[in-house]
Amino acid sequence: MPTWIGFLRAVNVGKRQMKMQALRDLLEDNGFDEVETHIASGNLRVRSATRSSARMESELRTVISEGFGFDVPVVVRTPAELRRVAHEADALESPIAADAGRYVTFMSGELDPAGVEALHAWAAPTEAARVVGNDIVLFLAAGVQGARLSNTRIEKLTGAVGTARNLTVVRALAAKWGD
Repeated sequence: MPTWIGFLRAVNVGKRQMKMQALRDLLEDNGFDEVETHIASGNLRVRSATRSSARMESELRTVISEGFGFDVPVVVRTPAELRRVAHEADALESPIAADAGRYVTFMSGELDPAGVEALHAWAAPTEAARVVGNDIVLFLAAGVQGARLSNTRIEKLTGAVGTARNLTVVRALAAKWGD
């Protein structure tokens, strides 16, 4: 049975609150196996007979959205994909300040090639992006709060849904769930 790592978008912000124990219980009650969560920002691991990432994203989104009463987009990766993006994000040379913060935006669906080109060409002294597979590594020297290269802008450029995690969290998840 395949293992899936899920990244929930925009949970535990504002009124979009969910307790991780309630999330684990909901998923177990709906047939997912070996459900685990990591910190309260919407990172989860499940086992399921589902073999398609698009179908798994849809199943998780439906169950979680119906269970909590608000729409929760979900992006999934296999343990191998998670390990790969963590490794590649670490290996990239920063196109801006060497000490810039790094974030991985996990994307669902195909990325618009023109949007990928626009991300690679993004010219701001404190912000840059590099596409790795279907994910985006952000380099932010001035922090995430004031960044112009926001999740909304990335989604508009690429035509895909995304959710970002600090590279420290991505490394921890890869070590914990990367099998």
